[in-house]
Amino acid sequence: TRNCLYKMSQLPPESLLASPVSEGTNPKVESLDNLSMDSFWLEVENIKQSAEAEQEECSLADVKAQEEGEAEAEWLQDAGLSNLLGDCASERDNIVLLSTLTKTQAAAVQRRLDTYSQSRRRNKHPVRDVRDIFGVVSSEVTATEKKESRPDQLWHNRQTSNVHRKTQDYSCTVRNPGKEEVFNMDVAYSEQAAVLLKGSFLSESVKLKDGNALTKFKIPKGRLGVTRIGDLSAQDMKKIPTLALIELTALCDVLGFELKRNKAAKLKTTEKRLFGVPLNTLLENDQKLLPNTKVPLLLQALLSCLEKRGLETEGILRVSGSQTRIKSLEQKLERDFYTGLFRWDEVHQNDVSGLLKRFIRELPAPLLTAEYLPAFAAVQNIPDLKQRLQALNLLILILPEPNRNTLKALLEFLSKVVARENNNKMNLWNVSTVMAPNLFMHKGLPNKIPEGKEKQLAEGAADVVRMMIHYQDLLWTVSSFLVAQVRKLNESNSKRYQFCDKRIKHLLRKIHADKDKVEKRQAEPSKIVKVHASLLLKDSLEVHLNNATRVADVLGQFQKNMCQHGWNIVNTVNLLKCNNSMECTNLLLYEVGGNIGEHCLDPDTYLLDLYHINPHAEWIIKQNPSYPWVF
Repeated sequence: TRNCLYKMSQLPPESLLASPVSEGTNPKVESLDNLSMDSFWLEVENIKQSAEAEQEECSLADVKAQEEGEAEAEWLQDAGLSNLLGDCASERDNIVLLSTLTKTQAAAVQRRLDTYSQSRRRNKHPVRDVRDIFGVVSSEVTATEKKESRPDQLWHNRQTSNVHRKTQDYSCTVRNPGKEEVFNMDVAYSEQAAVLLKGSFLSESVKLKDGNALTKFKIPKGRLGVTRIGDLSAQDMKKIPTLALIELTALCDVLGFELKRNKAAKLKTTEKRLFGVPLNTLLENDQKLLPNTKVPLLLQALLSCLEKRGLETEGILRVSGSQTRIKSLEQKLERDFYTGLFRWDEVHQNDVSGLLKRFIRELPAPLLTAEYLPAFAAVQNIPDLKQRLQALNLLILILPEPNRNTLKALLEFLSKVVARENNNKMNLWNVSTVMAPNLFMHKGLPNKIPEGKEKQLAEGAADVVRMMIHYQDLLWTVSSFLVAQVRKLNESNSKRYQFCDKRIKHLLRKIHADKDKVEKRQAEPSKIVKVHASLLLKDSLEVHLNNATRVADVLGQFQKNMCQHGWNIVNTVNLLKCNNSMECTNLLLYEVGGNIGEHCLDPDTYLLDLYHINPHAEWIIKQNPSYPWVF
């Protein structure tokens, strides 16, 4: 039996199946929501029956409880600060990373060190203090530490404060359906939360199930534009998860929530080639056939089949296919998928959707990862919608690249299902409730659910899936403050400072002097630079920059010169021509080198500002790799 793994599968009383409906919710929507919560539990029951029928072994070892201090040690390891646990033999990387942190981030690091130190006092291994290594942090952190010294009291203090205080209301809970709110990515989320904590009262959120009533968020474009996941080079993206983990921890500390992480477990091997195979292994096999494959070919095939023939099917995803047929199809796919002999046109849409959900469930580790599945589930406990999205944004940045790419492909498909709601009768909440059990229940992880909490946790999991579907464009954005921290890391690494305690003051003076140089460059009103397009042209483009010059302007100038002046083209086959002209939307401008690896620039980036930030970079025009070239 699998009762220990599927405790959530016990259907609650009928009175608990109805979702709470917020004030002003359309009665029609209420009816759909009540039905969809019923679908949640039916989906859980289907999963349970499927697992019991096979009586298979868990593919992931049970998660063991961590010893005192072990969680902090693993956190410091993942945050790239494991050297703080030992002696000072190797502290260069620590100083480089710590020098980029905000005061709330530094306080989060210090708090983990303190906890680890207290649990290891009986040992003789010294634990470093952040303030000993980077003294400038201490004065800034003190006030924050006092404020955050009792995180378990934060929400109590907030809720007992004077709610009539005449201060700015930063809350973005759903009070005005359809209203557009600003989503600030220039300032660290934990710093924003600290400001809220000092001077504002946050009301509890209202979870609406009608997608049309969700708050609309707009990311204000600064002078440096917006950076999406995929715009940064692989080497720079490797730095993002570490920074995002520190920032997420700092945000949770300010909000008074414990960031729970499971201990990574060892995966068991399988003889299968498709189902129950780790994502990394799947991608390695797929890349032998198609280099640069980022999403498993089987998942691509399943989604493609459903997009062609299933989007209009009423109840798609919710209506379960035959378990017997699904099992038989799985065996045929294992045998025939890579040979190309599998006949997708002969498979019923509901069976394909069953295969899709089965593929996700059978992954040996959850798609949201064993380590961070509890953190994704805990997002529902954050009262403010904007802060829930901030936490989700950071969690998605922490995910390994294969998991993040696979999740994005799935969410894009689910958005297409929701867009056909009029035909398939699957609105955003319906889709979320059906998919939540497949993402949040995993046979290899213990499901210890407190008595009477089933309904609350079920709705919370569905709410997290709903946010990931609806706000995926926002969630797949790399915050400007994280990009700035990556630049600082690269700058510090390239300068090769001598990092030791005796020279800390010299280090700080050097960093301050370099900052002064940047400020002097920012006073320049204009600049002439060269833009290269080596794959397209033998010549470079000379561009006069002023405060109004954007990336789109440079690409437009490039297009104009290409068409009117007959530049010396290296390879005309590489250019898409329409009526003797070239669409500049097919071209991208990259920032390469200096304090960044490679950065695909937003068309609205102001280039003089970017030059001041990174004067040693080259600017290179390239073709858009995702554009469907036709001739």
